[in-house]
Amino acid sequence: MARTLEQERAAIEKDVRKLEERRQRLEEKEREAAIQAIEKTGLLKLETKRLGNLLGRIRSLGIDEVEKRLTA
Repeated sequence: MARTLEQERAAIEKDVRKLEERRQRLEEKEREAAIQAIEKTGLLKLETKRLGNLLGRIRSLGIDEVEKRLTA
């Protein structure tokens, strides 16, 4: 019986590893989609300093505040 429990534990660990790998692949796909969305807006064409300043302002205000100001 102990062998069966060990096999079950090993199978669960294998499933956990597979799930973590799937989660990582999904995160990579989401990141790539976000980068593509940013590319479509033209923001990546800005010079580095200007883009850094813009992102710094967004970071300091917070996403919610930026969205609020842009929709006002």
